[in-house]
Amino acid sequence: MSTLETASEVVIRFAGDSGDGMQTVGDQFTRTTALFGNDLATFPDYPAEIRAPAGTRAGVSGFQLQFASHDIFTPGDLSDVLVAMNPAALITNLKSVKRGGLVVVNTDRWTSRDLEKAGLASDPLTDGTVDDYHVVKVQIGNLTRGAVAPHGVGAKDADRCKNFFALGMMYWLYSRQMEPTEAWVASRFKSPYKEANIAALQAGWSYADTAELFHHRIEVPRAEDLPTGRYRNIMGNNAMAIGLVAAANKLGLPLFYGTYPITPASDILHHLAPFKNYGVTTFQAEDEIAGICAAIGASYGGAIGVTGTSGPGLALKGEALGLAVMTELPLVLIDVQRAGPSTGMPTKVEQADLLQAMYGRNGEAPVPVLAPATPSDCFAIAVEAVRIATTYMVPVIVLSDAYVANGAEPWKLPDLESFDLAPVTFRTDPEGFRAYARDEDTLARPWVVPGTPGMEHRIGGLEKENITGNISYDPENHELMCKLRREKVQRVANSLPPTTVYGDEEGVVVLGWGSTFGVIRTAVDACRADGRKVAHVHVRHLNPLPNDLATILRRYDKVLVPEINLGQLVRLIRAEYLIDAIPYNKIQGQPFRTDEVMARIEALFA
Repeated sequence: MSTLETASEVVIRFAGDSGDGMQTVGDQFTRTTALFGNDLATFPDYPAEIRAPAGTRAGVSGFQLQFASHDIFTPGDLSDVLVAMNPAALITNLKSVKRGGLVVVNTDRWTSRDLEKAGLASDPLTDGTVDDYHVVKVQIGNLTRGAVAPHGVGAKDADRCKNFFALGMMYWLYSRQMEPTEAWVASRFKSPYKEANIAALQAGWSYADTAELFHHRIEVPRAEDLPTGRYRNIMGNNAMAIGLVAAANKLGLPLFYGTYPITPASDILHHLAPFKNYGVTTFQAEDEIAGICAAIGASYGGAIGVTGTSGPGLALKGEALGLAVMTELPLVLIDVQRAGPSTGMPTKVEQADLLQAMYGRNGEAPVPVLAPATPSDCFAIAVEAVRIATTYMVPVIVLSDAYVANGAEPWKLPDLESFDLAPVTFRTDPEGFRAYARDEDTLARPWVVPGTPGMEHRIGGLEKENITGNISYDPENHELMCKLRREKVQRVANSLPPTTVYGDEEGVVVLGWGSTFGVIRTAVDACRADGRKVAHVHVRHLNPLPNDLATILRRYDKVLVPEINLGQLVRLIRAEYLIDAIPYNKIQGQPFRTDEVMARIEALFA
């Protein structure tokens, strides 16, 4: 009889073909774990191809999850357990498993043909490849077919249920409840597929229980150190969508989202589409340029205009973004970054669009640039983007990325009253109206809804005359307007809160942005536990940078800047502050691991 052991944290990874449902079971394990009360972080890792050749390394889809009884910030470096549905899944993911870790393999997909498709000259189960791991061999496909046979599904459909059999085994091993997944299956599938998937899930649990596959069961207690409140599990793109809706509703304005589908930003459109009853209009345009132009038109008409894309689309939207700068209209542009250039690796993570966001337009066209740190932070950053856009009458770029957008974590539902959104006032009084007269503090020009009596004014891409908004080719006026538009962006910094410094006041400071937050925080905690004087500063406002950032960074002997690019923020820091910041770059389509950042920090003390 298996014994029950307690663990403070566990990392589990599911891997198989793109059609094996690894993202589905990963999502279900995540959902069940969130309902139980663990803290968690996830890392979906899947190919860009809609369906790569089955059984090949190119077609492997993975889902990694870390869950814990304490506060965590990453999906973990190495897995405690790997569920591999075929040889290709095993060989591509084995390097991500701890030595001595558990490897569960589906031996029904282990023929010589399967080994050949995986590019293997020998069987890794017998040639010594897995000697350092605890391997459990299970005929998952055959057992699944037997479990679902009473429900009358065909052989092909029965094979599609094997992911739930694997999930059932993991639910038994980690003492998870099956009821949430059973309810989800019942709501998602029709008979007989509903009954077949539930039967496969229960059969996996029962097989692990009766066959004594594992030496012991493991239980990770619920996290008790999280702040009290109401939580839900959320992914970054979903949080971004909800944040946009919440901000627009708090301002009492309609929200318009104009976009063209592109991985990994498309889910924002999917999540916004059901919110029609909250004044949301979603528009799938024929191309990237049409998407942003429609959003600019919506802003001109008095709505919160938003457009979303990834790196290639940001390049296409550049000219229209310059139009929004010239017309000084509020606009939010969300760039969910991915590995480039060109099509690059569409489902892999990268932070290489920062310099494009800063400078990727013709002429002097500065815009505020923000970046969320975690999946749940996407909500707050969306609200902040709307605040800046409407307060300063300026387009705003939000730099999310694939890691943040597709990752999930528990999100404590916020108090909307805590978000400072100044009410929007449309100009309606024609007395003394000038289209480019400016607010004394923000330099924002008036927002006028077209058709307001007596408020006719020119708008367009040609340079405007200061105050009047008339077309102007005057050299001095052009220079003045460029400086005013730049100063308006710089004044955003006056509304930012003090920069948070986590850790020590001297020694080494690790400066990060975007999705590097979790791994930097975890590495800094580990180094401080070893007695190193290390701090973490994470920048969510990249343009303008916070007013106090230079003073903070100059307190430290060394400034380390890890980025998933070849060095972009580090260039800005060096240029802006003349600080000899040290780059640490990784550009492999994968996030940093904690041990990598720790090693680089330790090297600075050597």
